[in-house]
Amino acid sequence: MIMLVVAAAASSFSGADKEKINWISIQQLDELYSKNPKPILLDVYTDWCGWCKEMDRTTYKNGKVVKYINEHYYAVRLNAESSDSLFFNNKKYGYNARYKSNELAEYFLFGRMEFPTTVFLPTIDARPAPLAGYLKPKELEAPLKYFGEGAHKTQTFIEFNQSLKTEW
Repeated sequence: MIMLVVAAAASSFSGADKEKINWISIQQLDELYSKNPKPILLDVYTDWCGWCKEMDRTTYKNGKVVKYINEHYYAVRLNAESSDSLFFNNKKYGYNARYKSNELAEYFLFGRMEFPTTVFLPTIDARPAPLAGYLKPKELEAPLKYFGEGAHKTQTFIEFNQSLKTEW
């Protein structure tokens, strides 16, 4: 009996982790994208940002969000204050000491440094589509599906959003 209780307790702690977003680095993106192009989602954050941590804890742990992002996107996390030199789409981006931010984050956010910001890129060379602020799963559904399903090629976001049957 004791062995059965111990085994049950052990299995409850060692059970499979919930599915997680397959975050990759900006360095991994170029190689993966060249082999299999698909839309890109960037989570631009800072270490001190409380809403960034909240979005990680809630939205990016939601099962529907995780599943959709993993199936339709390359998911990249980018610390906006990284002092590393970063290469993206054959261009080098460095640290901008004046603004205490990485030039790549400045590029993706058009210089509007608000955190968290979720950036959508339907292709690696597309104009970034940043969406600033904390987003709940139901607020992230429409933009994720707009780019993830290729609707951006044939209709405006407003048209898409009006016909979207939300599920989250």
